[in-house]
Amino acid sequence: MVDLVSSSSSKFDELFQASWANDHFVYEGDEVLKMKLDYNSGAGFRSKSKYMYGKVTVQIKLVEGDSAGTVTAFYMSSDGPTHNEFDYEFLGNTTGEPYSVQTNLYINGVGNREQRLKLWFDPTTDFHAYSILWTPRKVLFLVDETPIREHSNQEDKGIPFPKDQPMGVYSSIWNADDWATQGGRVKTDWSHAPFVASYTGFEIDSCVVPATVAAADYSKQCSSSNEKKYWWDEPTIGELSIHQGHQLIWVRANHMFYDYCTDTARFPVAPLECQHHQHRH
Repeated sequence: MVDLVSSSSSKFDELFQASWANDHFVYEGDEVLKMKLDYNSGAGFRSKSKYMYGKVTVQIKLVEGDSAGTVTAFYMSSDGPTHNEFDYEFLGNTTGEPYSVQTNLYINGVGNREQRLKLWFDPTTDFHAYSILWTPRKVLFLVDETPIREHSNQEDKGIPFPKDQPMGVYSSIWNADDWATQGGRVKTDWSHAPFVASYTGFEIDSCVVPATVAAADYSKQCSSSNEKKYWWDEPTIGELSIHQGHQLIWVRANHMFYDYCTDTARFPVAPLECQHHQHRH
């Protein structure tokens, strides 16, 4: 399955560019990029291309020490008012407290699909791989290849699924002390600035959608045909192995502490995509 349209690279400059606060970027050798947040500004980068399907990975070492009030985000998003988005948001915390990871999906401009979990390691002491796998059948969030969230295509039930908008890849660090830590009760302590998130291991194995392609042809461009075979069209891709299925159950049972599907205060009737596989608590 050789495919020249896919790009896979570990080099930041080939895939990404700074999108704001260029002076808050520090390059450490060829491999490591650091973005810093201080009282003046956060920082962000974005991919040079837009993509359909595939797998995106970046290795991140999160802000050490007291990171309360800060958010580091890694996400894919399309443009426009009815955009699609797949989010990781790493919510800082006071020294010694574990980080929270919030994931969310926006589909056709609608989000409200938050899940929150604590990681099973300290994400500030080393680089860990955070991945988004997007196929026509599902979206998977993976941490060091362990699945932490699975969002399946249930269009057969009338539930929309992200499949017709190419997405850019983004990351940013910013001050969100109005909500990030304990619901906004703990504020950012600027005496600990700058807050630094470090990045390495940039990989995108996806279908590049050139800006010249008409919207009607997006999915044609990135679907397998006689001429080209894309790995994400294989029916088994993204299907969890028995081991991964057990890992996901373990993560949900031991590390997840918020799931929109079981939040009866927000959703007295469970959202449609939650109803097939989840019993209400």
